[in-house]
Amino acid sequence: MPATVMRLIGAVAITALIPGAAAASEDRMKVATTFTVLADMARQVAGDAADVVSITKPGAEIHGYEPTPHDIVGALDADLILWNGMNLELWFEQFLSNLGEVPSVTLTEGIEGIPIAAGGYQGKPNPHAWMGMRNAAVYIDNIARAFAEHDPENADIYARNAAAYKQELFDTLEPIRQRIARIPEDKRWLVTCEGAFSYLARDFGMKELYLWPMNSDQMGTPQQIRTVIDAIRANDIPVTFCESTVNTAPAEQIARETGALYGGVLYVDSLSEADGPVPSYLDLVRVTSETVAKGLEQGLK
Repeated sequence: MPATVMRLIGAVAITALIPGAAAASEDRMKVATTFTVLADMARQVAGDAADVVSITKPGAEIHGYEPTPHDIVGALDADLILWNGMNLELWFEQFLSNLGEVPSVTLTEGIEGIPIAAGGYQGKPNPHAWMGMRNAAVYIDNIARAFAEHDPENADIYARNAAAYKQELFDTLEPIRQRIARIPEDKRWLVTCEGAFSYLARDFGMKELYLWPMNSDQMGTPQQIRTVIDAIRANDIPVTFCESTVNTAPAEQIARETGALYGGVLYVDSLSEADGPVPSYLDLVRVTSETVAKGLEQGLK
């Protein structure tokens, strides 16, 4: 959307598009995030001390997202905006420039990115850093630090919530990591559509193989499919997966042609609606990790 159009959206548009927009608590800090995963992480740290909204909606494909006037309106009165960075939200800098002087914080600050090995982003850091269990603690600490800086009166609340949240994530995921560690190392492959799981694969001691590096690149070309088929056969890989926000047909085709098990859908870029399978970040990483563990175990049979 042209910047001139974005700037036309003001207080009148807020009232017209979102009648309840002015009803948000004036006593609480309002935080906007670029996508639902970050929003849920922020809500766990905020508790009842701040209001958090996501610019993109559940199920959205976030790489090449095109913001709408409604998205801009929803973020106009934010006190703080959180974004991932690492070339993930290609639309965000233009979006932010149309909001005026709203401060923003990059949540991957302090994380050493794993370089993308191929495609148009070769050599740049893989942006899906929240899928690494070690990285999740960095995200949470960065959120708590940003909240405390912009709302110091509630700094203690944010610190307590952050500590409890990190412990909950560890308690949930460590047993799954140990389960995957029992799989023979030569069978511990994570084969996916997008290369969005480099950090998860690293933390779970797995080797990684994918069809395309980023959803903003070409997806599911015959050459990509053939390369993965050849690698699966060469390494006798037992199972393949695909993520929820893209067409799973290429992964299913690979499974048919190689005899590998199609292990199912993984979640990475977006949460589901509240009544869906992954309404929270904890659910997302738990369901994804359990799906990987189950697929690997079934692939050995």
